[in-house]
Amino acid sequence: MAKVKNIVRLLWGVFLGNTFCFMILLNHTTTTTKNECSTPRHQGLQPRRLTWSSNRDMNLIMVGVMTAPKYFNTRAKAVYNTWGREVPGDIMFYSSEGSRSLDIPLIALKDVDDSYPPQKKSLMMLKHMHDNYINKYEWFMRADDDVYVRPDRLEELLRSVDSRKTWFIGQTGRGNSEEFGLLSLDSDENFCMGGPGVIFSRETLKRVAPFVEDCLRHLYTTHEDVELGRCVRRFAGVSCTWSYQASDCDCKMQVIFYHNQSGNSAFTGDLKQKEIHQAITLHPVKHSEHLYRLHNYLKGLKIQKNQHDVLNLQRDLLYSMAALGFEDHSDGEIPSMLSPHAEQKNSFWNRTDIEIPASIRRHPPESLENLSEWEFLSNSLYSTSDLNPRRRYGTSLKEGLNDAIVEVMELINHYSKQRGRLIEFKEIMYAYWRMNPIYGVEYVLDLLLVYRKYRGHKMTIPVRRHAYIQQTFTGLYIRDVEADSSIQESVPNDVSVPVHKQLQHVLLNLHKNLQPFFKFGRNEEEKLIHFILPLSGRFDVFKRFMQVYEKTCLVRQENTQLNIILYENPETPGDVESTKNLVQEMGNKYYYGRISVTFIKEKFSRGPALHFGVNNLQEQDLMLFIDVDMVFNEDTLARIRKNTVANKSVYFPIVFSLYNPNILKVFRGENWWDNQDIIHENHGFWRQFGFGIVSLYKSDYLKLGGFNLLISGWGFEDVTFYDKAIKSGLHIVRSTDPNLIHVYHAIHCDPDLDNTQRQMCLGTEASTLGSLQTLQRIYSDYSHLFEPSVR
Repeated sequence: MAKVKNIVRLLWGVFLGNTFCFMILLNHTTTTTKNECSTPRHQGLQPRRLTWSSNRDMNLIMVGVMTAPKYFNTRAKAVYNTWGREVPGDIMFYSSEGSRSLDIPLIALKDVDDSYPPQKKSLMMLKHMHDNYINKYEWFMRADDDVYVRPDRLEELLRSVDSRKTWFIGQTGRGNSEEFGLLSLDSDENFCMGGPGVIFSRETLKRVAPFVEDCLRHLYTTHEDVELGRCVRRFAGVSCTWSYQASDCDCKMQVIFYHNQSGNSAFTGDLKQKEIHQAITLHPVKHSEHLYRLHNYLKGLKIQKNQHDVLNLQRDLLYSMAALGFEDHSDGEIPSMLSPHAEQKNSFWNRTDIEIPASIRRHPPESLENLSEWEFLSNSLYSTSDLNPRRRYGTSLKEGLNDAIVEVMELINHYSKQRGRLIEFKEIMYAYWRMNPIYGVEYVLDLLLVYRKYRGHKMTIPVRRHAYIQQTFTGLYIRDVEADSSIQESVPNDVSVPVHKQLQHVLLNLHKNLQPFFKFGRNEEEKLIHFILPLSGRFDVFKRFMQVYEKTCLVRQENTQLNIILYENPETPGDVESTKNLVQEMGNKYYYGRISVTFIKEKFSRGPALHFGVNNLQEQDLMLFIDVDMVFNEDTLARIRKNTVANKSVYFPIVFSLYNPNILKVFRGENWWDNQDIIHENHGFWRQFGFGIVSLYKSDYLKLGGFNLLISGWGFEDVTFYDKAIKSGLHIVRSTDPNLIHVYHAIHCDPDLDNTQRQMCLGTEASTLGSLQTLQRIYSDYSHLFEPSVR
C-alpha cells in the first residue's frame, strides 16, 4: 500500500510540474509577442536548424550594391565577377540617374546623384528593392562596392534565423569618441555600420520602405548609416543586433561583419589572419585587384576544406567496412553494393594515405640515408643539416607552423560553446619539425595555452599541452589547358606513365619549342652592361676570367663592355704587364670587344677601385660590379638586364660559392664550370650574406651615396652599401643565380684588420672549407690522428 501511495504522489508531482512550466512558457510567449514591436532590445541572433520561410518559393536574399560610374569597370565589376555570382539569391547594382553599364546588372535611381554622403541613394535603393522584389526574397542586403561577402557563410547565418521577424543585422556602431553625444542617439540606441554591409529581414523592409521620404526630410547628421539606423528604429522598432550565438561560436557582430581600420592598405598584406577566416563580410577592399586576390585566397581555403572532408569520408568508409566485416579490398576490387559504376575501379581502393596512423614511425626508414632528422625550434631554428646550425625561421616554415597552430586550435575549440570554455593560444615553448618530400611534414609542439571557463565556476588558467601533427602532401596533378598544338601533342598518351614523368616530358618539349625565341647574339637593342672588375695581381685567375668572358660575351657578341681597374701587387709585380698583354691580345682578336684598363698607383681597396670604375661611366649606364673569381654565362646577363631597372630596382644576385677543391677533388679539366652537376650541397653553398656582386644604374649608385671610401682592406664595403640600398626607396631584388659561380680561393685574414672585418673574414674562410657532411666524414676518417696517445 505504501508503494502505491508513493507512485501516486510521484505522478501527481509530475502533473503539477508540467502544468506550472506550461503556464510560464505560455505567459513568456504572450509577453514576447506583445513586446516584439514595442521598445526594442539588444537581442542576439539565436540560430535554428530550419529555414524560417513562410513561402518556400522565395529566394533567400536580394543584395543591393551602391556604386558610382567611376567604379563600374573596377570595383563593381570585380564584385560581380567574384562573390556576386555566388549569392544565394540575386544581386543588383544601384547608381545615379542616367548611369549605363554593359558589364553589371544596373539600376539607375531617378532623381539620385553620386554626391556624398549617399543618404538618398541608400534609402531610395531600399525603396526600389521593396517596391519590386519584396515578395520574392526573405532577406535584403545593403552593400558597398568595396566590401567582400562570403556567400556560403552568409547563407549559413540567414538560414539559421527566423526571417518572419523584424531583424536589422550588421556591425553595431555608436560613433567614435569624437562623435559621441553628437549623433542624436539615446544611451540605448545604436546603428548598423554601412561599410561591412547591412541586412534587413523582409518584415523590417516592409515597415521601413513606405517612410523613406519622411526619413530623408528629417536628417540629423551627415552619416548615411546613422540615419538609416534611425529610420529603421523609428518605423520598424528594432536596433542593430549585438551578437550571433551559434553552437560553435559566440561572435560579436564586429567579428563576422569585419571592418579593417587600415584604410586603403586593408587586406593588401598577409591574408592568413584570424579575422579573415572568421568573417562573413570584409571591408574595405579599395582596389579591384585586391578583391580578386582575396577571392582566390578564400576559394583556396574552401578547396582545402573540401579535400579534407573527402579524406575524412573516405576514412569513415574504410572504418565502416572494417566494422561491417568486409574483407580488405586493397587489390582494387570494389564491393558491388558500394559501386554504382562497375567500370570505375579508381585508385581510391589503392590509396595508402587514407588511413594514416598517428605515429612518429609511420614511415620507418629503410636505410640511414632515408632517415629524416628532426630540427629544433625555439627562438631560433637549430639544425645539423645547415652550415649555420642556428638561424632565423624561414618564411615558409613560419607560414606552415602558423597554419598548423590554427588548425590545432580550431580542433580544440570545436565544441567549446557547448562546454562553456575557450582555449586560447599564447606561444610555442619549443617544437621539433621535419619534412620528407614524399610523406609530408611532422611537428611536435609544446604549446602554452590559456584555459578560460565562462560558465559555472569561472576561471582563467595557463596550461601547457603537447601536440603531434602530421601534414601529408597531396598528389601531383596536371590540368590540361588550351595551348599551342605542338605543346599539346607532346603530352604522352600512355596513362601508365607516372604523373611526374608526364610533367617532365611536357616541360622538356616546351623548352625545345621555345628555344628559337631565345637565341642569343649581338642585339644592339639589349642594354649595354658595363662590367667593373677590380684587380690586383692574380694573373692566373684573371686568365680564367677572360676565358669565361671570351666564351660568353666576345664570341657571342654580347652587348657588354669590360672595365678593368688594375692595381699593382707588390708580391707579383709582373702580373700588371701580363694582364695588359692579355687584354691587348683579346682586343686584337675581337675588334668590337670594348675592353679598357685603368691603372691605379695606390694600395688596393675594393670600394675605391669600384668607385674609380664608376667615374668613367655616364649616369644612364647599367653597371655590374664583379670579382675576378666569378664565372658566369649568357643566362646571368639576361637576369641582370631583367632585374635591374633605373630608378626602381637594384639586383643583388645570390651566387653559388664552391668549397675548397683540395677537399672535394672534383671538377678538374678545361671549362669545368659548364658541368651541369656542379650545383650540389656537397660542392658549395649559396652565399646568402654576400653582397659584393651587384648590378645597378650609375644614377642609382649616386643617389645611394656610393661606397664608403674610408673602408680599407678586406670586405665590409659591400655590406654597408647593401644597408644603404635597403633603407632607400629602391626595390631590392635578391635571387639565386645557378649560372653565377664563385670559385674557391684561399683567404688571408690580416691580423691588423678592424675587429668587425676580421670576424667576417674568419667566418668566410671557415664557411668555404667544405660542407658539414664532408667535414664530418673527414673527421670520422682521421679523428684517430687527433686523439692523444695512450701509454
